Amino acid sequence: MWTELIKAPNLMVAELWKQFFDIEGVTAMIVPDSLDWEGVSDDMPRRILVPLSKKHVAEEVLRKL
Repeated sequence: MWTELIKAPNLMVAELWKQFFDIEGVTAMIVPDSLDWEGVSDDMPRRILVPLSKKHVAEEVLRKL
Protein backbone atom coordinates (compact mmCIF):
# COMPACT_ATOMS: atom_id res chain seq x y z
CA MET A 1 0.00 0.00 0.00
CA TRP A 2 1.20 3.52 -0.83
CA THR A 3 0.77 6.69 1.21
CA GLU A 4 1.14 10.35 0.30
CA LEU A 5 4.23 12.08 1.63
CA ILE A 6 4.57 15.35 -0.29
CA LYS A 7 2.64 17.47 -2.79
CA ALA A 8 4.78 19.01 -5.51
CA PRO A 9 3.69 22.04 -7.54
CA ASN A 10 4.59 20.46 -10.90
CA LEU A 11 6.16 17.42 -12.58
CA MET A 12 9.72 18.78 -12.56
CA VAL A 13 9.74 19.30 -8.80
CA ALA A 14 8.06 15.93 -8.28
CA GLU A 15 10.80 14.20 -10.28
CA LEU A 16 13.46 15.92 -8.17
CA TRP A 17 11.80 14.64 -4.99
CA LYS A 18 11.55 11.14 -6.47
CA GLN A 19 15.26 11.16 -7.37
CA PHE A 20 16.11 12.36 -3.87
CA PHE A 21 14.16 9.55 -2.23
CA ASP A 22 15.59 6.99 -4.66
CA ILE A 23 19.13 8.07 -3.69
CA GLU A 24 18.18 7.66 -0.03
CA GLY A 25 16.89 4.14 -0.72
CA VAL A 26 13.18 4.88 -0.46
CA THR A 27 11.03 3.94 -3.45
CA ALA A 28 8.74 6.78 -4.49
CA MET A 29 5.95 7.10 -7.02
CA ILE A 30 4.60 10.24 -8.73
CA VAL A 31 0.89 10.56 -9.42
CA PRO A 32 -1.21 13.52 -10.61
CA ASP A 33 -3.05 15.38 -7.87
CA SER A 34 -6.11 15.51 -10.12
CA LEU A 35 -8.47 12.65 -10.83
CA ASP A 36 -8.84 13.95 -14.40
CA TRP A 37 -6.05 11.86 -15.96
CA GLU A 38 -6.84 12.99 -19.51
CA GLY A 39 -6.31 16.68 -18.71
CA VAL A 40 -2.99 16.22 -16.91
CA SER A 41 -0.14 18.49 -17.96
CA ASP A 42 3.43 18.94 -16.69
CA ASP A 43 2.59 22.10 -14.78
CA MET A 44 -0.17 20.52 -12.68
CA PRO A 45 0.46 19.49 -9.04
CA ARG A 46 1.69 15.98 -8.30
CA ARG A 47 1.64 13.78 -5.22
CA ILE A 48 4.72 11.88 -4.10
CA LEU A 49 3.78 8.50 -2.68
CA VAL A 50 5.97 6.09 -0.72
CA PRO A 51 5.26 2.57 0.51
CA LEU A 52 3.48 2.63 3.85
CA SER A 53 6.20 0.40 5.29
CA LYS A 54 8.85 3.03 4.38
CA LYS A 55 6.97 6.16 5.42
CA HIS A 56 8.86 6.48 8.71
CA VAL A 57 12.18 6.25 6.85
CA ALA A 58 11.11 8.90 4.32
CA GLU A 59 9.94 11.22 7.10
CA GLU A 60 13.29 10.82 8.88
CA VAL A 61 15.11 11.69 5.64
CA LEU A 62 12.96 14.83 5.32
CA ARG A 63 13.75 15.87 8.90
CA LYS A 64 17.46 15.80 8.07
CA LEU A 65 17.05 18.39 5.29
